[in-house]
Formats: sequence, C-alpha cells, structure tokens
Amino acid sequence: MAEIARLEDTRSYLQPGDTALALGRWKQYVRSPKQQLWDECEWGNVHWYCCGNPLEGRTLLDRVLLAMTPRNARELRAVLGKYDALWITPYPHLADRG
Repeated sequence: MAEIARLEDTRSYLQPGDTALALGRWKQYVRSPKQQLWDECEWGNVHWYCCGNPLEGRTLLDRVLLAMTPRNARELRAVLGKYDALWITPYPHLADRG
C-alpha cells in the first residue's frame, strides 16, 4: 500500500486513490453476470462516461504493476489474478507480451 501511495503521488497519470478505484471497478465488473459482460463488451456501456470504464481501469492497473517493485507487483498480481480469472476471456497481461 505504501508503494502504491508513493506512485500515486509521483506519477502524472495517477491521482491519490486511483489504484483502489480501478481495482474496485474491475472486481465489480468481472463479478457481473456473464451475459451482462458480453453485452457491455460488444455494445459498450453508456454509463461508463460518468462512472469509469473498468477495462480502462484494468489497463491503469497494468501501468501501476509495471511501475512497482517486483515483490510488490507480485502481491498485486496475485489479487488481480483472482479477478482476471472471472473475466469472459483471459486478460492479456503486459508482462506476457514479451
């Protein structure tokens, strides 16, 4: 948590609380019913303009992972892995792109 707070203070693409917000949106999104996930992926969710796009939030979490130390990134990756496994298709992690 301390490293995330430091990153949120020092990175121009982060504001305090962004990481927790993105993680919460991703968690809520992947726990939605499968049919709802498909509709939102295919047709878009018109409410995301005010509430935040969970897919953009997941991308932000990848950027945070890349900025973190390896040990702390592993801890966050373990949490994200549980949620990523619930998504319709496996999430393409940046680290896997070689």
